[in-house]
Amino acid sequence: MHGMINKSIEDLVTINFGADKWEAIKAKAGIKVEAFVSNESYPDEMTYGLVGAATEVLGLSVSQVLFAFGEFWVLHTANKGYGDLLKSAGRTMPEFLDYLPLFHTRVALIFPNLKPPRFECSDRHPDRITMHYFSPRPGLSAVVSGMLSGVAKLYETPAEITQTQFKDKGADHDEFLVCWGDSIKK
Repeated sequence: MHGMINKSIEDLVTINFGADKWEAIKAKAGIKVEAFVSNESYPDEMTYGLVGAATEVLGLSVSQVLFAFGEFWVLHTANKGYGDLLKSAGRTMPEFLDYLPLFHTRVALIFPNLKPPRFECSDRHPDRITMHYFSPRPGLSAVVSGMLSGVAKLYETPAEITQTQFKDKGADHDEFLVCWGDSIKK
């Protein structure tokens, strides 16, 4: 995975739990890298190892760690490092979600070695949209839920995100229903 992912995991842990917890996670995962370089690639196994170690050190489930990372990615990492790019993606959450399939294309221009997932939108309505997530990397749907939650918070839009299709249960991709406004269940 791209170094910016591992660096963001480090930032999430150190900001929310402390540098000592980050060092414990690195030790548990057997990571000898002193500092991750954002524009370099690292083996996927290293990132999965960090997540696994984080669950043990922090006492959280894999889904909790991945969801927290997804929110943190949008609200901290992407907003801090790519704020202008985020702002150019739309003035509202629905505009951003419509733009999301093109977002990774623009990011790939900045990082040519990046192997990003692919997003598609369908079933667009004034108060909901279906997001399709395609990735060769398994087990990351909770990151997407967290990212979608982070986008809702970024745009200060109360929203509900429900995963409706699961790649790890046999579907060819993960699918999420994102609702806001009148479509939120009261």
